[in-house]
Parts: sequence; structure tokens; C-alpha cells
Amino acid sequence: MNREEGAWGSSVGGRLREMFHLLKTRFGPQQWWPADTPLEVMVGAVLTQNTNWKNVEKAILNLKKKDLLSLERLYGLAPEALAREIRPAGYYNIKARRLKNLMEFVMTQYQGDLEALKQEALPTLRQGLLSVNGVGPETADSILLYALQRPVFVVDAYTHRILIRHAMADEQATYQDLQELFVMHLPDDPSLYNEFHALIVQAGKHYCRKNPVCESCPLKTWGNLPVAPDVR
Repeated sequence: MNREEGAWGSSVGGRLREMFHLLKTRFGPQQWWPADTPLEVMVGAVLTQNTNWKNVEKAILNLKKKDLLSLERLYGLAPEALAREIRPAGYYNIKARRLKNLMEFVMTQYQGDLEALKQEALPTLRQGLLSVNGVGPETADSILLYALQRPVFVVDAYTHRILIRHAMADEQATYQDLQELFVMHLPDDPSLYNEFHALIVQAGKHYCRKNPVCESCPLKTWGNLPVAPDVR
């Protein structure tokens, strides 16, 4: 997935650079993911499946109040007890099992050492995360990027919707197709990936909804302006 910095200068890279500039001008720095530790990011990446962030915050607060937000405690906690604490996040029985699966992966494959995860070869680690029951591409990549600062671009439904509406992708585009569109045309920079994805989420939440709010969208003029400067 590595490519030269000149990717910004390609036609696709230029459009992505313009997109980034427009979004950052409107929304400002996002400083996402809101968490105190890499483990909290990992837990949040599972809990946020099929729910909104406010519900995730409530579930994580429950874990913090009970001093359960550690690998060892989560690994040793009975699924039923964990489900009670994360109930605000919805689908709590399913998510408790998924969290347990993820904790087991870290504890058994990496002896509970998150630094060891950071040092693992990226393809090996990503494949390992995807082997965990309940961890799909978006969850795995969120863990890689936001918890472990690895250069992996996170794709979500907002990304798909925005790119389709702006003729950058078609309806049949897969997760991998969209991910490669960014990775092959952006510098290999986790901080850029972090900020870019967070900005896309803001655009999707506030403007590029199922019923779009195009008139005031920061991307309304996207494609009609000169290529924006590099504002990383």
C-alpha cells in the first residue's frame, strides 16, 4: 500500500486534497478518537457498532466507574456481567461476546501487551483482528488507526455515500475499493488518515445524510474549485 508522496499530485489525489481542505476549513481539527487510552479506543470501536457515540460514552463510563477498563479485568469478566455494564450501547449481549473475543485475542496472541500489537507487521495484525469473531473491516481498521496509530484508512457508510454522490465511486464499490482510493492517493500518514476520516464523519452526520442537506454542505463546490493547498 505504500506509494510516493506525489500521490497528492495525481488527479484523484488533487480531488481528495481539495475535499480535505474544504472539510477542515468548515469543521476545524477533530482530534478524534475521544479516549484516554488505546484500550478505551479498542473497546469503543466494538461498542460503536450499530449505535451512536453518546450511547458508547455511557457504556464506557459504566466500565470506568466499576474500574473494569483494563485488559485483565475485561478478559476475566463473565460475559453476562460485561453485558450489564455495556447495556447503554445496545445489542449488549452480542457486543459483550465480541469484546470478550477481542480481549482473548490480545491476551492469548500478544500476552496482553498492546505495545506488541504496535510492533506487529501490519498485514499480519490486520488479518489477526479480522479473524476475531465480531470484528469486521471497519472495526479492525479503527483499532489499527486510532488505537495503534497504524497507517490504515477507515471507511464507513458516510465515506461510501459521499464518494458516490460526488462521482468518485460507484454503488458497487467495496470496502477495499474505497480504502484503496484513499491509501493509493494520499501520503502514508496516520495523522492525516485520522483527521480525514473524522472530517468525513462530520460531513456525513450533518450534511450528506440519507436526505442530504446540499445547499449548506462544505462539499457543495467540491470539484468546481482549483486544487486546494496542502493543509496537512
